[in-house]
This record gives sequence, C-alpha cells and structure tokens, in this order.
Amino acid sequence: MNQKKGTGKTALITGASSGIGQELAKLFAQDGFNLVLVARSEETLHRLSEVFEMNYGTENVLVIGKDLSEENAAQDVYDQVKAKGITVDVLVNDAGVSTYGKFANETDWETEKSLIHLNVLTTTLMTKLFLKDMVARNEGKILNLASLVSITPFPLQAVYAATKSYVWNLTQSLVNELKDTNVTITALMPNATDTDFFNKAGAADTLATEILDDAAMVAKDGYDGLMAGKAKVVPGGMKNKVTEVMAYVAPQQMLAGQMRTLNTPKEQVAQESKESAWTIGLSLAAVAVTGIALAALYRNAPLADRLNAQYQYGKARYKVGKAFDRAKEALPV
Repeated sequence: MNQKKGTGKTALITGASSGIGQELAKLFAQDGFNLVLVARSEETLHRLSEVFEMNYGTENVLVIGKDLSEENAAQDVYDQVKAKGITVDVLVNDAGVSTYGKFANETDWETEKSLIHLNVLTTTLMTKLFLKDMVARNEGKILNLASLVSITPFPLQAVYAATKSYVWNLTQSLVNELKDTNVTITALMPNATDTDFFNKAGAADTLATEILDDAAMVAKDGYDGLMAGKAKVVPGGMKNKVTEVMAYVAPQQMLAGQMRTLNTPKEQVAQESKESAWTIGLSLAAVAVTGIALAALYRNAPLADRLNAQYQYGKARYKVGKAFDRAKEALPV
C-alpha cells in the first residue's frame, strides 16, 4: 500500500466515477486528500472509495450519488457537504455530457436541455456556492473542465461546444475577479480524450476517436496546473498547443470545416476522398498563419522550447502538404 500522510484537506470531484474525473480523484487520493465523490453511479463510487482506501490509505470519503442534470442538484450536494461539517478546499467541476447530430433536425431538445443544465447551470452554481466559502476563508482552488472546443466551432456537437465556451469564459472572468485573493480557479482545456465521452454522446465512430489523448495524462497536467494556480491548462504538449494557437488565429469558417471532419463518421470521411483544392488551400494558409503566431509566442522562450515548436510546426506543414498532393491527384484533370 502506497499510503501518504493525510493533508487534512478535502477535494470534491464531480463526474468522479469514470474518465478524467476518476483519474483526478486518484491523484487527490495519492496526495492524501479527503474526498467527496459525486456521480450518478453510487455503487461505482463506493467501489472506487474501497480501492483508494486499500491502495492509498484514504479513510475519509463521502460518496454522493446524484444526477447533476436535475433541478437543484448543486444546492443539494452543497447542503449535504455542509451538513457533514466538511470544508471543501478544492472543487473539481468535471461532470459533463454531450449529444451528437445536426442541431436543426437530428438532436432532441430534452436531451439538450439536460445537457445545458449539467454543463452550465450546475457547474455555475457549484462554483458560486463553494467559491463564496473559499473567498470568506481566503483560501481554495477550483478546476473547471472546459475543452479545446471552448475556443473553436464544433459542428454536430454544437450545444456541447457552446456550453464549454461558457465554462471557459466564466472561468477566465473569475480569474480576474479573484486576482487579489488566495483563491485560484483554473480551466482545463483537453483535446479529444480516451474516455466514454464519445460513446455516451453517440459519436463513437467519428474520426476524432482515432486521435485520443490519454485520460491519465490529461488529469495529471490538469492537477499540476490546478495546484500551481494556473488560469488555464492545455494538456498534451506541443500538439495541442498548436491546435490552441490555430483556434485563435485561423478563420472560423475553416476551423468549422476541420472540426466537422473530425466529428464525422470514419467511413464517411473515407468515402469523401476527393477533397477540394479550396479546402486544402485554406489548410495551407492556416498552417502559415499558425507558424507566424507560434514564432511570436516562442520568441523569448528557451532554445529547447523554440526548437520543439519548430519541429512540431514542420510536421504540421508536411502533413498538410501531403494532403494537398493527394487532393491534386484525386481532382479531375
């Protein structure tokens, strides 16, 4: 047993039963935190609690089985925690869902309404309730799960992307409001990650599922950034940093097209082999603009970071160039 002396502090993690939330809960357990675990599956949370006790000596775990998409769910969680006399030192708003399809005629409003309630209303109220206590103590940390699609269009998961844009904006606004306190709030902005997210959304066969990041890696980067008090964390190294920079500088129309392709079933993408020269041209232009942006971003960075950025940018240019060659071969003469 890898038991670590308890910190005396408590972390509350929503969506703790699987994926990034479970990996974050594991990291807190390893570091000796007491835990409040919240998710719909109470049975899964109890099993997780037993694993943490056996592996890390975690003794104080409160399990709350709750569907956070329900009305007043956040208030109920807060009231249960307060009734136990627990002080939440770290809040992790990880719980979130999506739905897949064209907004106009393929998705269901009741499902989307539940999604908005969970991703926006519950996240907001959880943040407000626990943040008020943290500010009163002048101590505490919050991690909100945003996404790289917080800053890009995401056709076929449009409502999900809109909710994550809200989380991103809320978090960065609160970063400023909290700057004169000892309370920090961090936005975690992962790329597509190897969890049950795409399966639950009905998008398990999309192209994005071919390039998934590891959930444990995402959680570790998020955990480290949270503890360091960073305003945002883009996990996954240079690959995802390039994606972030492109989202800031590339035309939105082009980004929407690229994200639509990633969110399209793999078989359909394979069938649409004849890409237009216009689309490829936009991709080449985006890569060029990204190169300029990266050069500015890393102008004063250490040599090793500049060389790594140049290497990753070169790989991106090569891949787009190969795609352009394939497109020219596919186009009619």
